[in-house]
Amino acid sequence: MFPLGLSRDAREYSCQRLNQILADTQILYNHYKKHHWMMRGPTFYQLHLLLDKHAGEQLELIDMLAERVATLGGVAIGDPRHVAEVTVIPRPPNGVEEVPAMLSRLIESHETILIAAHDAAARTAEMGDDGTNDLLVSSVIRTNELQSWFLIEHLVDTPLVEPHHS
Repeated sequence: MFPLGLSRDAREYSCQRLNQILADTQILYNHYKKHHWMMRGPTFYQLHLLLDKHAGEQLELIDMLAERVATLGGVAIGDPRHVAEVTVIPRPPNGVEEVPAMLSRLIESHETILIAAHDAAARTAEMGDDGTNDLLVSSVIRTNELQSWFLIEHLVDTPLVEPHHS
């Protein structure tokens, strides 16, 4: 029995949506750590620190998402093999990619999570689950938007092609 003032259907729906976002967030966290280790080039130090900071913020979101699932009476996805089965974020190639490719991959992952979070926030609000809506809007959406913006700004500064001289 969960005396949260929410129907069983609302709780189960929220858990399902939260677990999807949780799985994708765990993958994004892992990509941040991988790319943090593999940064190089003229902006190495700046990006190395930025990606580690973002990874730490994603780790906080993982905790919040998992705790919300538990609060609602669900079981949070935590096993890496289960996460890999559930995530919709594509697996990056093994080895090292060019810096713009790594940043673009992170930005695309943020967008995937943001699309899901916006939809889940609207639907959980309709079902009366204000706690899940608040978590999605105040933490997941705001954090992912901000991190995405920081990455986009770095990508703008990265010369993708050599300028041609006239």
